[in-house]
Amino acid sequence: MSRPMRPTSLGTYLRARRALVAPEQVGLPDTGRRRTPGLRREEVAALAGVSVDYYVRLEKGHDTNPSPQVLSALARALQLDPVATAYLLGLVDGHASGPVGRWRDEAVPESTRMLLEVIGLPAFVENRAFDVLAANAAATALSPAIVVGANRLRSMFLDDAERALHTDWEREAVVMVAEFRASVGAALADPHVAGLVTELSEAGTGPGAEFVRVWQRHDVEPVAGGPARWNHPVAGPLQLRRNNYTIGATDGQLLVVYHPASGSADARRLANLV
Repeated sequence: MSRPMRPTSLGTYLRARRALVAPEQVGLPDTGRRRTPGLRREEVAALAGVSVDYYVRLEKGHDTNPSPQVLSALARALQLDPVATAYLLGLVDGHASGPVGRWRDEAVPESTRMLLEVIGLPAFVENRAFDVLAANAAATALSPAIVVGANRLRSMFLDDAERALHTDWEREAVVMVAEFRASVGAALADPHVAGLVTELSEAGTGPGAEFVRVWQRHDVEPVAGGPARWNHPVAGPLQLRRNNYTIGATDGQLLVVYHPASGSADARRLANLV
């Protein structure tokens, strides 16, 4: 007797995204209350132009190697944006995976370490799993959680002091989870990544429950810069800008720099802090 297949990353992702698409979003009639939110399997199959049996096999993990054409059709049916579509493709072809265990030990280029010391702004280096690999004193002054060996996703959810620093923690936490999922890609089964997700999921009814709620949406977003609002206990309110720079000849390491607008009150507050 054959054993039932375990759910795959692909099947889990398809189910999660299917639940987030309302029938009216894809031009289907509203037939009243549904037992579960989102589209039915047969509706996704019809929209993607595949058989219901084949789509069920994908969700249940009985077929783990659909063609790029099928995946693209499913992405259109589920109304995925380009980033989410690339993530879906990566779950099958494995191109988004990487040796996360080695990322933690990956050396930061010496020239980048030198830059951290002379840049005069809060700056640090993180890998694709959001582990902090290097940080200058200004970054640690901005957030004590930005230190070598810390993980930013863990700090965001489990460190009360870090949570209090962010003026709009709820929005930033949601974005960070989506960026983390996109960053690690198909390497979710890596022991380091899987262990981190398990730790956050089991953290209790507070931050753990919030993480699980956001994680189960399977949102993906590119790791991007943007405005960052801080409520610093020493410097006071800070409106900064986060910029990310990919470090060449590394496995996706990012140099992250926070900076204020020139001549602003934020610049003066930050100067007093660092």
